[in-house]
Amino acid sequence: MSTELAVQSQALPAEAPGFNSQSGWELANRIGKAFAASTLVPQTYQGNVANCIVALEMANRMQASPLMVMQNLYIVHGNPGWSSKFLIACFNQCGRFSALRYEWNEARTACRAWAIEKATGDRIDGPLVTVEMAKAEGWSSKNGSKWKTMPELMLMYRAAAFLIRTYAPEISMGLSTDDELHDVVDMDTGEISQQTRAGKPAVRTPVALAQTPGVDGDEAQDTSSEGAKPEAGTDQAAQQPQQEQEQPAAQQQAQDVQEKPAKSASAAGALATEGEKKLILNRVKNNNLNLRELLQQADLAELPDDLTGLTKDCFVVLKDLLPKAA
Repeated sequence: MSTELAVQSQALPAEAPGFNSQSGWELANRIGKAFAASTLVPQTYQGNVANCIVALEMANRMQASPLMVMQNLYIVHGNPGWSSKFLIACFNQCGRFSALRYEWNEARTACRAWAIEKATGDRIDGPLVTVEMAKAEGWSSKNGSKWKTMPELMLMYRAAAFLIRTYAPEISMGLSTDDELHDVVDMDTGEISQQTRAGKPAVRTPVALAQTPGVDGDEAQDTSSEGAKPEAGTDQAAQQPQQEQEQPAAQQQAQDVQEKPAKSASAAGALATEGEKKLILNRVKNNNLNLRELLQQADLAELPDDLTGLTKDCFVVLKDLLPKAA
């Protein structure tokens, strides 16, 4: 009898942490609290049990290590995205396909990811990704874009992400890669452009084209017709009253003095509201964080403890460093 009970207990599956049962939920909470108390997990999960439980649930669905999921799931202005290396590793280890391979053109400005489907022996090809595509979509025009410094690596990452999304979307679970989020998210507002949501390239104004480095002179000239020079022979000075052309020096100096404060305020950036400062302070307090350490991490050590002088750009930086739940 005891032997039969031992065999039956070994045959019973272990309870999995999750949302489907009371015991699974309690187990997920215990595991989440353990991860939240660790300093080895990324800061997004430290002290945040809810984030840890979400990562744990995703790890169970992917049959992956929870710590691996936490270390490869990035938050870009509130939008979650996988590390490209992690997605490629998951694809290579899923067992349904051969390892990813890449096909290049002669100039190495276009890349396509491909693999062999083991069940059928067929070759699967992902969409072609080119440098021209990166320019048209506006990926390479953002400040700090890796497309400018390491285009071949970015072509491989993007080609792999496209293939995985089209042939094995269950691996990415509907999430983009962190590289894609950096390319499409406005780093000032944190919003994904409507053109990108609709699958269309971002449309830049003629003035933006004229001021964008790398745009040919002919293109800049063609797209800046609004600021075109007057035709030869047109005497604009004759059309203006003489008194408007000869502004007194004292009046000009007074106008410059009035304009300087406005220019300085614009250069410094708009200040954060009292509500935004309270949001930061409340989250720091509720999560038992050290405000000074947080400010040093964000290169804002000169700010006082009441966050006087905090700009909206710095508010976004601090907000990204804090747990999402208060």
